[in-house]
Amino acid sequence: MISFGQRATLAVPKWSALRRWTALRLTANAAFVAVIGIGFAAPAAAVELVETPFFQEKVAAGELPSVDKRVPSNPSIVSLSGDKQIGRHGGEMRMLIGRPRDVRLLVVYGYARLIAYDEDFNLVPDILQDLEVEDGRIFTLHLRPGHKWSDGSPFTSEDFRYWWDDVANNPELSPSGPPVDLRVDGELPLFEVLDETTVRFTWASANPFFLPRLAGASPLFIYRPSKYLRGFHITYTSEAELEEKIGNSRNWASQHNRQDNMYRFDNPKLPTLQPWVNTTSPPATRFIGVRNPYFHRVDTEGRQLPYIDKYILIQAAAALIPAKAGAGEVDLQARSLAFSDFTFLREAQERNNFKTLLWREAKGSHIALFPNLNINDEVWRGIMRDVRFRRALSLSIDRDLVNEALYFGLAISGNNTVLPESSLYREEFMTKWTEYDPDAANALLDEMGLTERNKDDIRLLPDGRPMNIIVETAGESTEQTDILELVKDDWDAIGIKLFSKPTQREIFRNRIFAGETMVAVWTGFENGIPTPDFNPAELAPTSQHSYQWPKWGQYYETSGRSGETPDMPAAIELQNLHKQWLNADSTEGREAAWLKMLEIHANEMFTIGIVTGVMQPIVVKATLRNIPEEGIFNWEPGAQLGIYRPDTFWFDDAS
Repeated sequence: MISFGQRATLAVPKWSALRRWTALRLTANAAFVAVIGIGFAAPAAAVELVETPFFQEKVAAGELPSVDKRVPSNPSIVSLSGDKQIGRHGGEMRMLIGRPRDVRLLVVYGYARLIAYDEDFNLVPDILQDLEVEDGRIFTLHLRPGHKWSDGSPFTSEDFRYWWDDVANNPELSPSGPPVDLRVDGELPLFEVLDETTVRFTWASANPFFLPRLAGASPLFIYRPSKYLRGFHITYTSEAELEEKIGNSRNWASQHNRQDNMYRFDNPKLPTLQPWVNTTSPPATRFIGVRNPYFHRVDTEGRQLPYIDKYILIQAAAALIPAKAGAGEVDLQARSLAFSDFTFLREAQERNNFKTLLWREAKGSHIALFPNLNINDEVWRGIMRDVRFRRALSLSIDRDLVNEALYFGLAISGNNTVLPESSLYREEFMTKWTEYDPDAANALLDEMGLTERNKDDIRLLPDGRPMNIIVETAGESTEQTDILELVKDDWDAIGIKLFSKPTQREIFRNRIFAGETMVAVWTGFENGIPTPDFNPAELAPTSQHSYQWPKWGQYYETSGRSGETPDMPAAIELQNLHKQWLNADSTEGREAAWLKMLEIHANEMFTIGIVTGVMQPIVVKATLRNIPEEGIFNWEPGAQLGIYRPDTFWFDDAS
């Protein structure tokens, strides 16, 4: 049994900032490698709690309990070391967002999780006081006694029971049942409430998905604020009361789901455990997050976190965000900034009192093309599924030109694969079918029989249509457009016409899911520096958000209720290798599955990576403290800024 309260760990090397996020501490047993760690928070000890100035008036007026009655009896005590210092309370942090839905960043960057990654990417308890893991299949979760939601209601095992019984297993609220992450070999766990602060999930076999999903940027929320949501649930509220609240009790399920926005974070009335509470209802262009009076973390001097009182998200057109950041209109900004903005930002920083950091991205590819193998058009589907076509598209791209033109040659030209800092890296995975060779690309297309051309020298499909490829984007990045312009010239040389089509992100994704998109452009694998013990689910058809095979991924996610069954041998082999990884009882076995999956991707070119290892600018107000000079900017794992704990950021000029 592994207990996260007291444990030993294997020694790991100290790597550079780029490598550090693979420095995982691992403990192995016969069935499972549990990712564990030490140090997200120091062991709780007696500290003298200090009342937060922001709440002093309310406490004095009796409108709010004192801090010792607001935090858990055993709070998470955060130890700051190295370049990080004990901070002071106060201030407002401004950040720009490109759309109202980005209010969810208060959840992503707030990064309060049952179990979370620390800065070295160890998994450690956060909201949980402790966690016990037996055989990789029995997970006993211990809550912090006295922990409360942001409205002051108790956070207990009842909130887990409510989610399991009344939400996840209620067919009106969850038609597909509990999330696929909770299924092992198609079977759900046994859920038990052991006492007020202890719950247990037990599977028949090991579940390596569970802990990483709890720690995700968009996490698996296996609990709900039951006291609040029961007021919208037909089991606990009379039809008359529901009708008074929502107008028509027959629609109670849809209304309940609208209230239950743990990740979307657009319901200010929904209690939360995050460091800041959203106080703004949409539609709005300015969202204000106010400090959570019941947040569970304190520093070693007894100051309740977060240090900063308000986190303000201001909507702006994505194209204007770099200019506004350079004009000093933000205190912290990373999203909607690109490496191409770096020179401008560095020139503006002195006069506008900020600094510009560069953090390394850790995706498999900064920019990748996704030929849709599930496209509805039968002719194009046949073309896309011919590996010679995908290889030809790749061979015809001058990646070094893209690298020099947009990234000063500082990026890595190559496939969507793991980076050199990963133990799984092999040079052939990065370079195969990526050399710039338009002659070889033309030969492959000719070999396919695509030899007929129209008067504009564009190749013709078997049904006589010109080979016009529409590459769709989410319309959020001029960087993608610039790259596609270079690719357009390259594909002209092999008789293929490229048209780019920007749309809004929701439309972009829905078109892909529906099989209407030919080729999409997006970032590559989220985890570019995995170890063998990271789950290689991204490499197999397991998610509709894998834009090269969305319908196969949907089939997996819904246990066959929707989507399409994979019918390409290589894709089926990837699924089998993923199962092999899940069932492996050693790191060597997991490594073998990883390497074979990476080899298949390099050969099959299911996605076409262009460049990777790009630097991400981070704009930081000069007076904002505890931001690392070097860091990894990554969504999963990492939650971008989340693992660096924005609740510990503070202004040295705060009053």
